[in-house]
Amino acid sequence: MSEEISSQNAVVIERIFDAPVDLIWQLWTDPTHFKAWYGPDGATIPTAKMDVRVGGTRLVCMEMQSPGGRIQMWFTGEYREVVENERLVYTESMSDENGNVPAPSDTGLAQGAPMTTEVRVELEAIGGRTKMVMTHVGVAEGSPGAAGWEMAFDKLAARAAARGDR
Repeated sequence: MSEEISSQNAVVIERIFDAPVDLIWQLWTDPTHFKAWYGPDGATIPTAKMDVRVGGTRLVCMEMQSPGGRIQMWFTGEYREVVENERLVYTESMSDENGNVPAPSDTGLAQGAPMTTEVRVELEAIGGRTKMVMTHVGVAEGSPGAAGWEMAFDKLAARAAARGDR
């Protein structure tokens, strides 16, 4: 992990899902499923390109309504660890629609905010259920980004329940 990532705060969220670990893994790694739950309430994900392998890249677009109208936020990253049904680690940076990361001065991020963050997802099977621990290094506890994850995981739980009923 780079020094830029390791020196930052982290949000850690632990959840238990009433779904098998392979389903939770699929919801994290299949673009169609990922688009259905990712992001806070009100967000849509029109684009999710995910080459889920070590060294593979990801490109995600999140659209949201703002007071000034509809906005798009693009994120790119690279998969660092991929252990099926156990561990997923990837970087995340703001980008344009082509995956180009802008200069820090062009992002609108606060002084000292990391340009690259790291998301770690650890999964553990527990009797047909899944314990997930997600750590987003570079996002402060209590921040809007942390709140967005909580909302997204509510949607993930609903998606897992709907998929489990089939």
